[in-house]
Amino acid sequence: MPIEGPLKELGIHDVFQLLDLSRKTGALRVTSELRHNSGTVYFENGAIIFAQIQSNPHPLGALLIRTGKITEADLERSRDRQRKGDTRRVGEILVEMGAITNRELQRQVRFQVEEVVFEVMSWQEGYFSFSEGQDGKFPAEASVRIPTEALLMEGARRIDEWSRIEKRVPHVGVVPRFSSATEGQPGDLDLLPPEWEVLALIDGERDIRGVASELGRSEFDVAKTLFGLESAGVITFGEKHLAPGARRTSAVTELVAQAEGALKDRDLEKAKAAAEQAVALHAHDPGVHLLLGQVHLAAGRASDAVEELRRTIRLDPLLAPAHRMLAFALVGIGRFAEGVEAWDRWERLAAQSEPEMAFLEEVRRARSAAQILAGLGGGGGRG
Repeated sequence: MPIEGPLKELGIHDVFQLLDLSRKTGALRVTSELRHNSGTVYFENGAIIFAQIQSNPHPLGALLIRTGKITEADLERSRDRQRKGDTRRVGEILVEMGAITNRELQRQVRFQVEEVVFEVMSWQEGYFSFSEGQDGKFPAEASVRIPTEALLMEGARRIDEWSRIEKRVPHVGVVPRFSSATEGQPGDLDLLPPEWEVLALIDGERDIRGVASELGRSEFDVAKTLFGLESAGVITFGEKHLAPGARRTSAVTELVAQAEGALKDRDLEKAKAAAEQAVALHAHDPGVHLLLGQVHLAAGRASDAVEELRRTIRLDPLLAPAHRMLAFALVGIGRFAEGVEAWDRWERLAAQSEPEMAFLEEVRRARSAAQILAGLGGGGGRG
């Protein structure tokens, strides 16, 4: 009997823990319509032995070439042996050929599996289905066995660290660039080898995802390294340079129109679904995050609105409506003093925007009320 259901009812961490504790063997498939993505994780007696994901289908051989562990000629020779009847996996043939050590092969395979698992573990919506059986029937090019409990602990640690990193690194699509203070002064930097590796690939165009792919390292590790470099003033972050009119695809434009229409009709669930899909398709666009924040605010989900509107402001600090809505959302969760500060920032920005000035009287009335509540001790802190 298959184990299946929506992730909203049984979280992905609970699913992994269940399969681990019950020592299951089989394939867990997780799909996310929001992300237009799906991943499959293979278990053997509760341990994870392989994983693959639709958004990054590159086989092990391609990873080994990209990271400089083997050459294209090495991979072609191993494939040629398979075509001539060698039934071993590609990884095993590469080790026998002397192209790579067994230890390095295991490290690369484990890295590949872990990155898929950590990506799937970050999904809070979607559907899962576990099919029992399939002993040994998985498309791996080398064998690995990873205790599920270890990945659950590491996944929890990453989620906790991401919450801190996200304050400066809103998503892996941002582009690291050298700050003006460090350009031309590389000799003054006292960095570790992994930091130099990352710095060597900063060209003002390649985003975090691209740097991680080039190095064969996880997006999390690269983001963490860049977070440290940005905190030290070595680099800054920016968005990709896009040609005018290229910021949104037709699909995103259509989803935005659907969300705005549904919001106007007060069909908030439909508006939320369309806005979330737009965010998934174009995570770099502050406008779609602003729209989703507005939907959350209209639905009374003030905490979700705060999170989304802060993402918007990180992408575009000068977007006046985001500051106005963020203030209302902060007040909605009882953080009155922060709401007043957000409205103060909004008023400075709104002076340059005629449409925003139409909200001036409404904002001033709300700000006065929030100031009174903050003065009474009603949630003026920043905790």
